Amino acid sequence: MSKQEVDHKKRRFLTKVTTGMGVVGTAFVAAPFVLSMTPSARARAAGAPVEVDVSKLEAGKMQTEEWRGKPVWIVKRTPEMLASLRQDVGLLADPNSQVATQQPAYAQNPVRSIKPELLVLVGVCTHLGCSPLAKLDSGPVSGVGEDWPGGFFCPCHGSKFDLAGRVFKGVPAPTNLVVPPYSYIGDTRLVIGIDKDNKGNA
Repeated sequence: MSKQEVDHKKRRFLTKVTTGMGVVGTAFVAAPFVLSMTPSARARAAGAPVEVDVSKLEAGKMQTEEWRGKPVWIVKRTPEMLASLRQDVGLLADPNSQVATQQPAYAQNPVRSIKPELLVLVGVCTHLGCSPLAKLDSGPVSGVGEDWPGGFFCPCHGSKFDLAGRVFKGVPAPTNLVVPPYSYIGDTRLVIGIDKDNKGNA
């Protein structure tokens, strides 16, 4: 075999190797970009409906779930807590929940819930997105004040919400806490993210 033929074969071999390395390199570079455009399992789960068992939730207590990366509070209100909702109306900026975007139509009522005793709220302050503290007990034991009717207090800027998530007058938060879409699939189970007509909510 002549030197020219040997050189030609070497060049072809080197061209193939270089091309192959280029393809592999491009794949390595492109893979993270392509994967970044594909939602992770966690991201998909964050938008999916969440089924919740409230059978062990005691009266006067709250449990926290996660939906779409946000805390969702479920409070089992006592008769006394429900009575307080009628008494604190004068303290509230939107007692009748007239800002329709803050709750589904089926929760646009004095208790802001489907079942009066079970409140479901997104636990994010409508001022700057902080997570308020649950101060469910009324009076001085709450640490909020003697006239505190029970509810939620955001220590970041002082916003206050009652036991239906309705915002007090004169605080930074402009609107009531959000009631997410939800529905019941039994006496003690509910689904956050699907409304009571069993329609998904985007």
